[in-house]
Amino acid sequence: MAKPKIDSGLETLLQLDGEVFPMDNGYWVKFKAHSTAVNVHIPHGIRYSLTLHDRYNRRIVGYDNAHGIKPPKKKKFSGVRKTWDHRHQESVVRPYEFESAYQLLEDFWNDVNAVID
Repeated sequence: MAKPKIDSGLETLLQLDGEVFPMDNGYWVKFKAHSTAVNVHIPHGIRYSLTLHDRYNRRIVGYDNAHGIKPPKKKKFSGVRKTWDHRHQESVVRPYEFESAYQLLEDFWNDVNAVID
């Protein structure tokens, strides 16, 4: 039997739950993350919300799985995606392919750095 894949970022992500970090130029980030029951919408068993806000408390970037989203109109899908992982870039919402907690943290921080640099 194959060993389960170890997600080196999972413990880090879960430890960040409830943390808020001030950044340069009035930006700030907020983390919410906890384990939950595995289901069709959250197959990895992690409920999360990682957000970057500006000095006016507007969300600039966000990664979460709090709700389903409709797929882009370009694709020939009907209804809502089964998994709820998605990414917000200001008012634009796009599906996010969750690979691991480590990758989620890396993608989020890459987006944060792109905005505040």
